[in-house]
Amino acid sequence: MKKKCNLSMILYELRNINGNFMPHFFGIVFPNLMCLLLSKTVGGQASEEIQKEIVTSIMLTMTLVIPMAIMLIGYGALYALEIEKGIPLRMRLFGLGEKCEVTAKIAAHFILMTIAFFIFAVFQAVVMKVQRPAASSLLCLVISLYLIGGIFLVIAHALANLLQKFSLTFGVVMCLYFIMMILTGMMGMRTDQLPVALQKVARALPMTYVSNDFIDFWQGGSYQFMPFIQSFIFLGSAAGILLFLSQIRKNQA
Repeated sequence: MKKKCNLSMILYELRNINGNFMPHFFGIVFPNLMCLLLSKTVGGQASEEIQKEIVTSIMLTMTLVIPMAIMLIGYGALYALEIEKGIPLRMRLFGLGEKCEVTAKIAAHFILMTIAFFIFAVFQAVVMKVQRPAASSLLCLVISLYLIGGIFLVIAHALANLLQKFSLTFGVVMCLYFIMMILTGMMGMRTDQLPVALQKVARALPMTYVSNDFIDFWQGGSYQFMPFIQSFIFLGSAAGILLFLSQIRKNQA
């Protein structure tokens, strides 16, 4: 008889995550540290009002690191390691079905991401000098970050099932992580400074709009959301195709 997902399963997955330093460092420590360092080096010489805008722009960019690190790198690496060690198969023998296992993993990673966002928000409010957002802009950012996190979790899950090995999966997700950071303006170079061909690729990623455009309506105002929505459709479709291919790979195994 297959068991249902419950609180004990979610707590078990949270303990597994705690054994992996990558999501904690890259998802919690790294974005706060980068905000602090970049605000001192980039915005340190500017006037107070301009400095606030620069620091806010840095903050918006660094929020993207949290879902990318926890969902793409953290989930992908952990799940690939479990597949390589045959843990999912052993869990089936104890009556824990795939649906139960995956549901617990998803819940645990979303809990960790929520904790990371809370710590990040407290750090920004207490330590950093950021502009106060309009309620609608803040809500748009929160929804966008959780959608991005969900899509990256699907991508990580699909890649782990496709590649079946920790080393391959970790290498691929790390490459995707740094490539997307460069394309979306998270590594110090704005997207409009990239070659035209790379700009077109970047415009297909929702992180580009958060990193480059959200500062323009952070304190209110209008914004053309259609390209942003289209980028979600593109990235979500890519994640869906990867998931479909991973299911074919799993059925053939």
